[in-house]
Formats: sequence, structure tokens, C-alpha cells
Amino acid sequence: MEKIQHSFLDIRGLKLHVAEIGTGPAVVFLHGFPEIWYSWRHQMTAVASAGFRAIAPDFRGYGLSEQPSQPEKTTFRDLVDDLLVMLDTLHIQKVLLVGKDFGARVVYHFALVHPERVVALATLGVPFILTGPDAFPTDLPKGFYMLRWQEPRRAEKDFGRFDVKTVVKNIYILFSGSELPTATDDQEIMDLVDESTPLPTWFTEEDLQMYASLYEKSGFRTALQVPYRGWLEEYGVDDVKVKVPGLLIIGEKDYALKFGGFEDYIKSGTVKNYVPDLEIRFLPQGTHFVQEQYPDEVNNLLITFLSKHAHA
Repeated sequence: MEKIQHSFLDIRGLKLHVAEIGTGPAVVFLHGFPEIWYSWRHQMTAVASAGFRAIAPDFRGYGLSEQPSQPEKTTFRDLVDDLLVMLDTLHIQKVLLVGKDFGARVVYHFALVHPERVVALATLGVPFILTGPDAFPTDLPKGFYMLRWQEPRRAEKDFGRFDVKTVVKNIYILFSGSELPTATDDQEIMDLVDESTPLPTWFTEEDLQMYASLYEKSGFRTALQVPYRGWLEEYGVDDVKVKVPGLLIIGEKDYALKFGGFEDYIKSGTVKNYVPDLEIRFLPQGTHFVQEQYPDEVNNLLITFLSKHAHA
């Protein structure tokens, strides 16, 4: 960890935090929620040792990156545009992209809008998905966490009952399960976790403190807007076929497999209608946090894939 360098870049009027290690072909890692650049700590050092330049930004409004003046107006396209300017600022013409959770959606959005800048891409936990109001699943339970967090001020009120460290801990515990986090009518999402529930064995108290310190700085305003309240945003392109090679790594026990028919969509190969050159790798015991839970396995898959395409 001590070899990872930290800097701030002026990107579209905001100072965005970037963590970086290594030299060679550039690999940009894009985090999900409740994650941050730190969620890629195991992958960054591994790919750097394998001959790559590993770069992990905090999205605008997350972690050490500056908040936009109006977080509630942040869009996925903002994150795509930030990434483009970041690459130009770092003089990176072609990039390998790795995205986790909603970071996967940013990766695919970028590849659709700027295919000439992408060598190959890998996503964890989330496959390519169609976007827009018509693409959102209609069969979800009404207490599903995404639906709850889309409601203005509801999550803020729920989270506000606890300190930031407890909120992050609860979300990590919830998202480590294999069932969709769903509340009953008389519950909020934070009520789904008993305070005595321990952290996952692969997530240390020190890890939790790092996440908590970063979210204490940033809060959740931007995080609730993107992904949750901006989820119905469309890609804005006519051709939704990804032209570059892809890799999907997903845990067999990831609750996301139960979202919107993802499991059948992936295992039937339907996802390849949109990403024709796609490798799919399942980790049998993996949950939604496979890169932290099974870093060695994920690193081996990523390095094999990145090496194959970066040096092709």
C-alpha cells in the first residue's frame, strides 16, 4: 500500500483524487458503492507487479474527490466525461478499463461513447445492461434497497440515525449476502442488519475505518444520486453493441444475480448479444465483493485477461 501514490487532478472544474502505482499499459479501475479507490488495493499492487500502470480514481463526490456544487444533478455521463478528461490529462490514449458494481456501467458507457480509446474492459459483479426507464425490472419487491434509495430523502433519513462507520459496515454486511436486500413496510434498509452481526472475515476493522474516514469526508449526497437516483439515465447512443473484448467476473453467491434476471441473462449467453467478445468467469463462493473476498483469484483472472489484450 505504501507504494501507491496519490494526486489530485483538475477535471472539469473539480479536483478529483487519483491513486496510482506502476508503469506500463494503463489500467483504470472504477469503483462501485459503497466502495472507493481503496477497494482496488489488492488489484492495483498485483497488476503493477505484472507490468501495468494501475490508476484508481475516486468518482466526483466520492472519497477524497471534490463534491460537485449540485450533487443531485450528477449523471452517469458526468462520470464518463470526467474519465475522458482524466485520460487526456494523464496523456493516456488507449486504456484498459476495470469496473465494479455501478463502475461497470460507467466502463460500458465509456466504451460505447469512446470505443477508440478502449483496448479491452473487465467488469465485476455487474454485466452489460440496457438502460433507461423501460429497461428497469418491474418485478422487484417494493422494499428492495434500490427502490428505497431512489426515493428523495428516504435514505438520508435512514442513514442519519447512525454514524458513517455503522452505515458503511451495514451496507458491506448486507451486500455480502446472496439475497436481494429488501425491507418490509415497517423497516428501513439499515434495520436489516443486527448491530451484533460481525464484518465478513475478509474485511478488517482497519478496512472499515478507511472506508468510514473517506465517506465521513464525502458524505452520501453524490453516492445516492449516482448510481441510485440517476439509474434510469440512457447511454445516449444508437448502437448498444460493445466493440472491444470483455471479461465478466462474478460470484455465484452474489445477490446481483437475482436482480432483473441477471443469472439467466449471463448463463444463457444473452449478454453476448451486446458484448460479443466476452469471457465469463464465475467464482463459486464469491459474493458481491469478489475482488476483496478472493483477491488472488480475481487478480489471476484480470492479469491473464489484461496481458492477453494489452500485448496482442
